[in-house]
Amino acid sequence: MLTLDKVYHAAFVLKQVARRTDLIEAPALGGAEKLYLKTENLQLTGSFKLRGAYYKISQLTEEERSRGIIACSAGNHAQGVALAASRMGIRSVVCMPDGAPISKVEATKAYGAEVVLVKGGYDDAYAHACRLRDETGMTFIHPFNDEQVIAGQGTIGLEILDQLPDVDTVLVPVGGGGLVSGVAFAVKSLNPNVRVYGVQAENAASMARSLEADKPLCLPSASTFADGIAVRQPGDTTFALCKDYVDGILTVTEDEIAAAILTLLEKQKMIAEGAGAVSVAAAIFGKLPVASRKAVCLVSGGNIDVNILSRVITRGLMTTGRNVQLRIALEDKPGQLVGVSQIISECGANVVNVVHNAGDIGSAVTSCFLTIGLETRDFAQIAEIKKRLTEHGFRIVE
Repeated sequence: MLTLDKVYHAAFVLKQVARRTDLIEAPALGGAEKLYLKTENLQLTGSFKLRGAYYKISQLTEEERSRGIIACSAGNHAQGVALAASRMGIRSVVCMPDGAPISKVEATKAYGAEVVLVKGGYDDAYAHACRLRDETGMTFIHPFNDEQVIAGQGTIGLEILDQLPDVDTVLVPVGGGGLVSGVAFAVKSLNPNVRVYGVQAENAASMARSLEADKPLCLPSASTFADGIAVRQPGDTTFALCKDYVDGILTVTEDEIAAAILTLLEKQKMIAEGAGAVSVAAAIFGKLPVASRKAVCLVSGGNIDVNILSRVITRGLMTTGRNVQLRIALEDKPGQLVGVSQIISECGANVVNVVHNAGDIGSAVTSCFLTIGLETRDFAQIAEIKKRLTEHGFRIVE
């Protein structure tokens, strides 16, 4: 049974390995009267997962350690398990989806674990890890549905209350629910007046749907670039704790997550992965159901795949009106491109790419289409450009 004493014991054990991450004010982000970031993306291994994994493994018996440990993970729990096992001289095997970011796979190997790549997503890696556990007798370290893992994650809640005693709202990313369960349990046990909200990707809202149904549900899919929270089914333990201690689960879209990553990068000079940025997305896009005076966004991880970072930034720019693609129908005659360019220049936007195509089948033989990419200030500037183009006889194809 999870107790506050167990969370405090985890905090004592973790002093030797986990960083007490900073809580920083982020006035430029908005979303609350005062918004703060709990920077677990700067934790050792780049994620909060070290806390739960290390505490769980530290409590194993000698017999359990001697059998070696096995785990499954999309990447962050994998690194926490690998580091903890290496520190304690225990053999570790981690099953990861074959689509996991290469950076997370290589980091897990570098920390000392054997990595088994499994075709599919997190749930497929979990099923394979369970089969290997049954075949080999290795000790399984669950990424979220374990009270000692949850106790380790709950130490973040203790730190938040110590660093900001008058906090009124805490926003926590949710995948399987281990982080939000631990944080909510610790925070509510010490100050029941603090509101704790979980945040999920809209396309992987397994905990939100489960709480609505009043039982753990398994989604048919969990499709989000926030791979760290792409979990189709919460655990029974985490579900029960969320039901008792969490005030609600908020959801954010892929565009909002991308915009939050971009905002953290630009305004806070901070890298967050998709899973780590969902709490910030909920704050800056007004998802909080009640006004907050002092809110903390838990930035749970910073292990973003650099191969998709440029695409995420582009998506964030488009979501915030900083980048737009316009498709304009033109007559294929001299001067058309000059006219379009003149209007865009007068409006103060910057052209970054141009594609000129002949008209589609069924359109006039002399027609063509101009697809033009622009760097813009905001949506108001985009609207002004469209208005001016239309006034000058150009037809924008939506």
